[in-house]
Amino acid sequence: MPDEKVLLQCYNRGCGEKYDPEKNKEDSCRHHPGLPVFHDAYKGWGCCNKKCTDFTEFLNIQGCTLSKHSNIKPAEPEKQVLKEDLLEEVVEIKPIIATTLVRPPFDTPLITVKPNIASSLQQQMNSTQPKQEIQIADDDGEIAIGTTCKNGGCGINYQGIETNSTICTYHPGCPIFHEGLKYWSCCQKKTTDFNSFLSQVGCETGAHVWKKDVDEKTVHCRWDFHQTGSHVVVSIYAKNYCPKESVVRLSPVRLQAKLIFPQHSNSFLLDVELKGVVDVDASQITMYGTKVEIKMKKAEPGSWSKLGTPVETQRPQKTPMDQITPAVEAVNLDDL
Repeated sequence: MPDEKVLLQCYNRGCGEKYDPEKNKEDSCRHHPGLPVFHDAYKGWGCCNKKCTDFTEFLNIQGCTLSKHSNIKPAEPEKQVLKEDLLEEVVEIKPIIATTLVRPPFDTPLITVKPNIASSLQQQMNSTQPKQEIQIADDDGEIAIGTTCKNGGCGINYQGIETNSTICTYHPGCPIFHEGLKYWSCCQKKTTDFNSFLSQVGCETGAHVWKKDVDEKTVHCRWDFHQTGSHVVVSIYAKNYCPKESVVRLSPVRLQAKLIFPQHSNSFLLDVELKGVVDVDASQITMYGTKVEIKMKKAEPGSWSKLGTPVETQRPQKTPMDQITPAVEAVNLDDL
């Protein structure tokens, strides 16, 4: 059995083939005599002007020179040797120490912040003429025509005593907005479209409820907050509140917002001891037709883990803040 020929590995750059030394001719090897060049995401060879950004395409660039194959590895380019004085130089890097702002006391006086009235709300206020407001119930206890059923998802308006004989189809649960999904806690038919959520048919039937408990004086408004590196923005979602009577007060460590709903003689209160410190003078309040936006300037940069701690008020029974004003994902009602 004849001996197999031993093939040698060619080390010319860009070739990489194995060759028979007895058949090695002057034009057997196509390679690059120059060095590879990598600069500004471009890859190419110093011996020719072919450049590309893809590494695989770079490897497939054909050599620009023909010669014999060579099994001798080319010399590596000399590495730049640092001077001794540079090696001995010591660079000292000191950490940046952030200054901690002294937190003002909680009893720092609150300052009433003058709100900016959005143009849409201002036009609505200017165009509103004195009118007879629809009451939930007349003085004699009768239900006013046009009163909407208070069961969630019903939407039927009272048109007379015959309306009581109709069936109320409603959602006994509460609306939930989480990670872009909108649904009722009682049936959990989830959707991402707000109009589809509003049109969901109730999952239970019963009698209409035309008025709430006459002793209820607190409005339940949705609110949430988000933050940037320089500001904390609180949004309270509400309609039919009175901009002239509603007030937002701030101190460096406290937020107190009270919205007045004159139509039902009710109010909403958000009173929080803030997690961080804010610059009251640089903070802004904007009132829209569907929400109140409180943009507080952080007194020092940093991220807040939460908005703050609810301030306890004098109540017969203490109620957790998350039950009074549940913070849920923001829903933009401006476009509705």
